[in-house]
Amino acid sequence: MPAAPGTSKFQIELRRHLRGQNISDNLVHLICEIAEASKYVINAVRTGDLGVAGTSNLYGEEQLALDVLSDRIMRKRLIHSGVVCNIASEEMDEIYQAQASADGLYSVAYDPLDGSSLVDVNLAVGTIVSIYEGCDLLQPGRNQVAAMYILYGPRVSLVYTVGDGVHEFTMNNLMEFTLTRENIRMQEEGNIYAPGGLRNKYNDGDEKFIRHLEAKGCKLRYSGGFVPDINQVLMKGKGIFMYPALKGSPNGKLRVLFELNPMAFIIEHAGGAASNGTIPILDIVPESLDQRAPIYIGCKSDVKAATDFLLDQEGVPAAAASFVNG
Repeated sequence: MPAAPGTSKFQIELRRHLRGQNISDNLVHLICEIAEASKYVINAVRTGDLGVAGTSNLYGEEQLALDVLSDRIMRKRLIHSGVVCNIASEEMDEIYQAQASADGLYSVAYDPLDGSSLVDVNLAVGTIVSIYEGCDLLQPGRNQVAAMYILYGPRVSLVYTVGDGVHEFTMNNLMEFTLTRENIRMQEEGNIYAPGGLRNKYNDGDEKFIRHLEAKGCKLRYSGGFVPDINQVLMKGKGIFMYPALKGSPNGKLRVLFELNPMAFIIEHAGGAASNGTIPILDIVPESLDQRAPIYIGCKSDVKAATDFLLDQEGVPAAAASFVNG
């Protein structure tokens, strides 16, 4: 006898799944609002103007029209959700206050369209979101109550955690997100690596680590997009993504608030690890919206190996890294 409608895991829609996560109604509503906003973002990606918007963000990076439009879509949805007090976007130079009260409300930091420069060559891009209770956004990532990303690829997928497992949903033909994979787990060690940044600007420890990965037969898998590369490591359950400190860029490229914290929260709750080479990403206390940090993120054993090579480079005895939990 076929299963009743709504009982197969492939028929569990996002809101229903969230209601089983022992979280507040406001947080359920917020995550669902972000999922709704993503439907408009993917429509813009598929049909929108790929030209330059004529503006630049506060980091001096050229903004594409899709960046501006995606940010506007996401921000408007968050403001009108009624459950958000403060909003920080990678495309804004300051925090936007949606409501003055913090009681029962949340603050959201997001990258509306990470990798947007890849759209015109038809590569995957994504939205990254970090959620905190109350109005304080400049706090360690470990204090997040939820993190999620939406990947706009051949399929549109949404991955989220509220601290109790990592779960993937896929958008169906009716533009509904239904459960695809529940409680995704990382393996202890992987066989793929995605190295960001110019290799000729790596320091000695990072260069030795890459040679170590090559020597043990790891496969290079790098698209240039943070969301698809993290998604590959997570869904395969094995591997490491890294964007290290570079000569001339000691803090790397990626931003703690908008990119590193949410991805580290997701990967850690899938059994992986994320470090800046010294401490866990989630223990960094951000001092500004644009703060950046190097990152090594993926399987615990691989992340530990990366930090051990950095420790050896600095003349410090390699020891068990504190970021490896359990």
